[in-house]
Amino acid sequence: MKLDGFGLFVNDMAAMIRFYRDVLGFDIREAEDASNVYLVKDGTLFLLYGRKDFERMTDRSYEYVRGLNGHSEIALYVDTYEEVDTAFADAVSKGAVPVMDPTTEPWGQRTCYVADPEGNLIEIGSFNRSFEARASAE
Repeated sequence: MKLDGFGLFVNDMAAMIRFYRDVLGFDIREAEDASNVYLVKDGTLFLLYGRKDFERMTDRSYEYVRGLNGHSEIALYVDTYEEVDTAFADAVSKGAVPVMDPTTEPWGQRTCYVADPEGNLIEIGSFNRSFEARASAE
């Protein structure tokens, strides 16, 4: 098996589409009343599923975390430390919830966290080199 992508189960599809499109710059073309959103971001499939639609499809009920969701994160990479600071400030100015200000960690990564409207954590980080250079060093 190969990892194809990941998804989030969302309560307010319109708010989540606006956040990922307008705040983080994801290319989302579906209407705000869509029940499912499928997009590819940097070669990774990213999905937003309407919770109620998924429950109907699977004929089950689920429990959902409220507030900040400490179960997972979405990690976004930028090439430079300066871009971490800029991306954080830009996301917060557009409505992202600040969780952790940009910080350079002892292992050399500059990182920060914001949350989307439903409390999912999003990391923006960099090792101060291009994504391609970082990937080839690992």
